Amino acid sequence: MAAMVLGITGLVTSVLFVGGPLGVLGLVLGLVALMRAGRTGAGRGQAVTAVVTSSLAIMVSVLAALFMVWFANKTQDCYRPDSFRQYKQCVHQQLREG
Repeated sequence: MAAMVLGITGLVTSVLFVGGPLGVLGLVLGLVALMRAGRTGAGRGQAVTAVVTSSLAIMVSVLAALFMVWFANKTQDCYRPDSFRQYKQCVHQQLREG
């Protein structure tokens, strides 16, 4: 049960980078639960749900981190604007340049 809750919570918070560590913990607990469920059969659905949602949380966190690195690299010339409007214009220009 805890693994499933961690997996779902990790998936929901993965864009905030909190989901990655929660996903890892949920994945470990989910795999342990899956091995235990293999013997008895009880709780197998929750264990599978935990493994799947935890894996998705890890993948979304990695993709969000890669996007943030790409965005920061693409807009690094815009970090010292005089106003938010100038920053916004600079970001639009940098992203259009390709």
